[in-house]
Amino acid sequence: MSETPAPAPAPAVRGRRWMLYAPLGLATAAGAGFLVMLRGLQTGDYNPRGVPSALLGRAPPDFSLPPLDASDLPGLSAADLRAPLPSPVVVNFWASWCVPCIVEHPQLMRLSRDGVPVFGINYKDRPADAAGFLTRYGNPFRRLGRDEPGRIAIDWGVYGVPETYLIDRQGLIRWRYAGPMTPEILDQDLRPLLRRYA
Repeated sequence: MSETPAPAPAPAVRGRRWMLYAPLGLATAAGAGFLVMLRGLQTGDYNPRGVPSALLGRAPPDFSLPPLDASDLPGLSAADLRAPLPSPVVVNFWASWCVPCIVEHPQLMRLSRDGVPVFGINYKDRPADAAGFLTRYGNPFRRLGRDEPGRIAIDWGVYGVPETYLIDRQGLIRWRYAGPMTPEILDQDLRPLLRRYA
């Protein structure tokens, strides 16, 4: 007696088999992406802090911020960043509740001591807390605007504080750094750009 051939698998069973391969495909894609990232770290092409910005090479968005109530510093507006500027300007988004802002603050103080204009935008902070921060750690800012609701930070594309921008003498954004600026970032990245755009 001859054996009857087994029936072909139903389409639903075949579809389930492909679902078993989906996690394998995802894992393969993630592994390939990780290898590309590692290769970029080795060659220096990948910067984990290098956040792309649509504003690079453009003027800052229009804004006008009031001064910090407890400060003698003037507020900050887009007009203060328009060409021609006497020198490049550093704009720093910060807050008193931001622990990484404490880490980067000595670098801002160094820039200020070296004569680099540092303008601050205080982000989602209480004026009294911001003033206390500056009393405790020092004030590097020539101008300081208060962005209590955080609307201006959104317009600039800020991901979180601290975040730092370099504006050249023509009033164009030339550099953006998300995260606390370390001495290495200051010396290796920002200072060469300050010289280039001076």
